[in-house]
Amino acid sequence: MKDVLYLAWRYLRFNRGKTLVLVVSISLILFLPAALQVVVREGAKTLTARADSTPLLVGAPGSAVDLTLAALYFREPTLEPMTYREVAKVAETGLGGAIPLHLRYNVRGHRIVGTTLEYLEFRSLEYRSGRPFAVLGECVLGSTAARELGAEVGGHVLSSPAGAFDVAGSFPLKMAVVGILEPSETSDDDAVFLDLKTAWVIAGLAHGHTDVTAPGAESGVLAVEGDNVVANASVLSYTEITPDNIDSFHFHGAPDNFPMDAIVVVPRDRKSGVLLRGRFEEPGGDVQMVVPREVVDDLVETMFSVRDAVFAVSLGLGVATIATAVLVFALSVRLRRREIDTMRKIGASGGRLRAVLAAEVLIVIAVSILVAAALTAAVSRYGGSVIGLL
Repeated sequence: MKDVLYLAWRYLRFNRGKTLVLVVSISLILFLPAALQVVVREGAKTLTARADSTPLLVGAPGSAVDLTLAALYFREPTLEPMTYREVAKVAETGLGGAIPLHLRYNVRGHRIVGTTLEYLEFRSLEYRSGRPFAVLGECVLGSTAARELGAEVGGHVLSSPAGAFDVAGSFPLKMAVVGILEPSETSDDDAVFLDLKTAWVIAGLAHGHTDVTAPGAESGVLAVEGDNVVANASVLSYTEITPDNIDSFHFHGAPDNFPMDAIVVVPRDRKSGVLLRGRFEEPGGDVQMVVPREVVDDLVETMFSVRDAVFAVSLGLGVATIATAVLVFALSVRLRRREIDTMRKIGASGGRLRAVLAAEVLIVIAVSILVAAALTAAVSRYGGSVIGLL
């Protein structure tokens, strides 16, 4: 038997090109359906776990899917913002807590989540180092965000501009990093958390200015009219909040009218959740309330439908690939007729020759299975992380 395997292996090694093409083709046919199954399973598990931990969401009217993806996975919001007064409306019911989320900005691709400390407690996020944010201009980084931004406690991160044409609204804010979270294997790892008021500062709803009445600030004074001092254009808004200028920051307008993108609602119990849904699920209302698990279930159902369609296509491709492989081996036997005749002349029996040819096929199939299994194991191990990035 060893001589059969040896001859088969030597032939496959000598014809590396043909062997490689066969192994790659068969491996992919075996790998793609298995990988698709693993990805769909891991994706469904990741989606449902996050949704199960979030009882209810409130957002502006529109797509429930867009609201869920923005609030749970920190995708860029596509719905119009709602006003902060909606938080008070939820709180006034006495049926549950309300955690606001502002999601319009980012730090080099990492979503800025303007919220309250209740959110970190709600998600049971623990600190690897540092402390929670406490005042304007402080932020806490998820573990992945901290690593990719190269930030540590005591350092700073700078918010990215909202857009090239946002000349009158938000401006980059240099924020002090006061805490870094432990990995949670969720979208929280990629986020930059800060107080909701700090998010409003980035949005241009609060400003701090140089004290033009202080000694040495005469260059910023345009005119003095009695007790009023008029500053000129050289007095710019701060891009960093420090202990020296924090008292100069002030908001323009009533906070109840300030924007936010979603509210995580945590009912006191199941009955309170049903009552809350009854109060907010009114057609044509100013906001909508959704159950994340129901939205995610619809997404998962769509994922499985796509999986089944792709699996059917893969099955057809698999049949075609196997037929092609059979044709390649059949043609190979015809092309090797002189070689086979030589083996017969030196004493090889018909059974021995068939065993060598069969061994070549089995070796190719065995190597293909091993390659497909290794690739599938890699997808199973790292698929969840890839899905999180997507």
